[in-house]
Amino acid sequence: MTSNTMIGTGFLWCLLSGVIWASDGTDGVLTQLYADDLTAVQAGEKIYRMHCAACHGQYLEGQPDWRKRDENGYLPAPPHDASGHTWHHSDDLLFEITKYGPSVVINDTAYKTLMPVYNGILSDDDIVAVLSYIKNSWPAEERAWQESVNGTQVDGIQELPKKKSTFLDKLLK
Repeated sequence: MTSNTMIGTGFLWCLLSGVIWASDGTDGVLTQLYADDLTAVQAGEKIYRMHCAACHGQYLEGQPDWRKRDENGYLPAPPHDASGHTWHHSDDLLFEITKYGPSVVINDTAYKTLMPVYNGILSDDDIVAVLSYIKNSWPAEERAWQESVNGTQVDGIQELPKKKSTFLDKLLK
């Protein structure tokens, strides 16, 4: 197998795994953002400035060297603009990371993060508004790519059946 084939296969596997992982979710609720709803976006910008800009930057630019862990093992806050990786994740995954924290979402209590858990600090609607503001800032190409990963329709929050399934079950659907 050539290195290009291996890289392509690896990328496809990561993409497929990300879509499957995001579709099951942490809380069994599929959350979608409203990046084209200017009321939500404007509300989200205000909340972002109050709760997120101190770390992620006034212009969504993140902190310097955001891909490199510091001497204590923590990653600096990543950018949420097109230069970062936020747009690589589904709406639901972004919501769950913000609400519950990365360590809960990846099921690793040892994961080192300075990201606050916003469950109990911000309402679900506030979190959706902030993330809608962030998503609204992305260029068309990144938004289109994110929507393809998202695999969702923009029509609000809907309950998903809460069931445990194996990875193989998900592939066979």
